[in-house]
Amino acid sequence: MDYKKFGEVYYIRIDKGEEIIAGILNICESEGICSACFSGIGGCAEAEIQTFIPEKGEFETRKVSGMLELASMNGNVIMDENGERAHHTHAVFAYKKGDEHLMCGGHLKSATVLYTAEIELRPVTDGTIKRKRDAETGTGFWDFE
Repeated sequence: MDYKKFGEVYYIRIDKGEEIIAGILNICESEGICSACFSGIGGCAEAEIQTFIPEKGEFETRKVSGMLELASMNGNVIMDENGERAHHTHAVFAYKKGDEHLMCGGHLKSATVLYTAEIELRPVTDGTIKRKRDAETGTGFWDFE
């Protein structure tokens, strides 16, 4: 992994075998970034994609592997209730199964790079966004206090 800051934006290259979310959170930790938004593209070998099931109040996880084109990834980094950095990320992957071209997407738990991933990280300036848990839905929402 390598990254460079231009102005207020960090440009990150995540390399083969590295996990994308861990890389983003590690940079935030080392650079003192508490809140940020990010987006990216790339080629991945495997991913864990989650769908929230409201009736159960939990996520259902699906693992996909192979040549996964990371067509779109958008997310944010916030400080959770325990003061730890956490992420909320969604992604869409395109892949081929036999002769079919398929897509899958949802909440991204993790993704391991096959070739490269290129990420743009935009830190929040002059403030910190936190997350608060919503008891009714079982999910978390941005908290600006």
